[in-house]
Amino acid sequence: MEEQDARRVSLRGWGGVAAMAVAVVCALVAVFTVLTPLSHSAGGDGSTGLGSGGVADGVQARADDCAPDVKGEEPERSLDPGKGSQNGDAVKAIKDRGYLLVGVDQNSYRWGYRDPNKGLDSDGSVGKEATSELEGFDIDLAHEIAGEILGDPTSVHFRAIPTNQRIPAIKSGQVDMVVRTMTISCQRLKDVAFSTAYFQTGQQVLAPKASDIDGYDTSLGGKRICSAKGSTAELALTHDREKGTIPNSADIATTVPNQLDCLVRLQLGEVDAVVTDGALAASQAAQDPTVELKGKPFTKEFYGVAMKKGADDLVRRVNQVLEDYRKSGGGWQASYDKWLEPALGPSSGPPAPKYK
Repeated sequence: MEEQDARRVSLRGWGGVAAMAVAVVCALVAVFTVLTPLSHSAGGDGSTGLGSGGVADGVQARADDCAPDVKGEEPERSLDPGKGSQNGDAVKAIKDRGYLLVGVDQNSYRWGYRDPNKGLDSDGSVGKEATSELEGFDIDLAHEIAGEILGDPTSVHFRAIPTNQRIPAIKSGQVDMVVRTMTISCQRLKDVAFSTAYFQTGQQVLAPKASDIDGYDTSLGGKRICSAKGSTAELALTHDREKGTIPNSADIATTVPNQLDCLVRLQLGEVDAVVTDGALAASQAAQDPTVELKGKPFTKEFYGVAMKKGADDLVRRVNQVLEDYRKSGGGWQASYDKWLEPALGPSSGPPAPKYK
């Protein structure tokens, strides 16, 4: 598959997120093949997310519209790896191809992103061969899955996918799976299958430090709020404004394809606040010291690896990988400490798996 030419921009620090967003979009080639991002279209899904130990006071993510096979209000239940084949058609197709095709983000700091200061020539200039690899917590997990299925963690091709294109990419077969801060929900389980949860998070408000916004409450009245199109944040905003949890005067009309676009809108003064997953919001606050999290998380949600419905063997195989990855010395904690601990603080560990 043909790769695009890489163009690099040198940044000094992470304070300028708007510039960082331009840089990461331009850097479209890594050591591992990164395919052309999918075009934007209507529909799809998306979400964005607080650390595994930071949402104790949150409420369970809504389980409205659950399919009949979803048990109660626990959509994070998935197929037991020990109660079915892990070597069916879906896994065989990946092995025959020789690489895993994974949909990821390339502009979420510490989750899936490119450090524009890496890969430069020794004098700091952009060399002809200069590239920066995708890195972050989700990227580590994608490499782990590739290593377990194919015996080589580098046998993975990444496809950069906008937030609102994750489900379409899975359903169309353009990727084998999506590892991209994707919240498990009953609504999404109608379209895709999920692994067990690998991270706990919760929706939260991000706003300038000087803002009079207190959190997800009446202080949002009359404020312009941004969310990613099709995200759990957008769904919560729509539902809660209709229910009266937040004021009817809250302007929630601004939606964007990628959640990072909301931060840029906030920096430009086009919106007053962002609602997104607390884990991503904390990473963005670490990049830009002029913004901060406001109030506590107001949901309790879980990230999972999304795959095509019916690919039960692949779901079971990924769940087995996650079983090993969660164990002490299995990789989860080391990845958390490297990427997320600076912004989220010490972790209480990964969420325990739940099986059907």
